[in-house]
Amino acid sequence: MAMNVRSLLPRLLAVAVVAVAALALSVAQGSAAPGLRDVTVLIIRHAEKPAEGKALNTQGEQRAAAYADYFSALQLDGEPLTPQRLIATADSAQSIRPRQTLIPLSHRLQLPIEQPFVNNAVGELVKQLRQTNQARIVLIAWHHKHIDKLISAFGGDPATLMGQPKWPDPVYDWLIVLRFDDKGRLITSRSEKVLEDLMPGDGSPLPGS
Repeated sequence: MAMNVRSLLPRLLAVAVVAVAALALSVAQGSAAPGLRDVTVLIIRHAEKPAEGKALNTQGEQRAAAYADYFSALQLDGEPLTPQRLIATADSAQSIRPRQTLIPLSHRLQLPIEQPFVNNAVGELVKQLRQTNQARIVLIAWHHKHIDKLISAFGGDPATLMGQPKWPDPVYDWLIVLRFDDKGRLITSRSEKVLEDLMPGDGSPLPGS
C-alpha cells in the first residue's frame, strides 16, 4: 500500500498544481475584466470654444481648470465619484477641445487621457469599455453632436436625459450620469448642472427644471 501511495504522489502533485493554476487564472480573469459591472460613467461636453480654431477659448480654459476641482471632489447622493479613467475624443484637424478640457483634471488625478476613438466611433468605444474596462468611475469628454449617440450606445435615452434628441449647441455645463449594475446593465441615469458656483451659467436649464 505504501508503495502505491508513493507511486501516486507525482500524479497527485501534478493535479494539485493544475488545480491551483486554474483557480489563480479564474480569479485573475474575474478581477481583470469587469467591463461595465458596478460602474458609473460620467459624460460631459468639451468646454467652450471660439468662433474659429480647434482649441478652447478663454472661458473654456477657465472651465477646464475648474473641472480639476469639481471632478476630483465630485459626490452625488453622498457617494464619491472621483474619476478613475479619463477618455476624450481623438484629436482632429478641427478640434483638440475634448482632450484640452481634461488636461487640468488629468494633472490633478495623475491619470492619462485616453483617446482611442474618433468622434463618430461611439459604438466602438462602448464596446471596448464593455469588454476591457477596469475602472469603477469613467469620465468621457466628447463633442456635443455625438453625445446623443454615445448615450444610446450605452443603452440610455438621450431625449429623456437632455429634454430633446440632441445636446443643445449653446450648452456646456451639463453632466450625464449613467450607472450600471453588477451585470453591466444600465439601471439609472440622470442629468446634473455642473459648476454653478464656479463658472457663470449659460442660462440653459436642465431637462425637467
